[in-house]
Amino acid sequence: MEKDLDYYLNLNWTLIEGQDLDFEGKPYFYIEIKELPSFVFCAKTIEKARANYKQQLALTLKIMIEEGDEIIEPDDFEDEPDWESLCP
Repeated sequence: MEKDLDYYLNLNWTLIEGQDLDFEGKPYFYIEIKELPSFVFCAKTIEKARANYKQQLALTLKIMIEEGDEIIEPDDFEDEPDWESLCP
């Protein structure tokens, strides 16, 4: 099976949703993906974050595929990443 962009976009990623305040003290919502520690998408409402995070995910995955980066899939994820292999 070829692991292309469509393959990765259809995986069952572990979403972490949260809320925080911006620099002006206004609330915003974010979505992180547990398996991709560098990924975060922010929006003014949680509904907009849920509706639009996949666009940024597609761009992130496309770059990772083009660069030959390791993409840790949900079934392969360990709770604590191997930081020595991720941060040379």
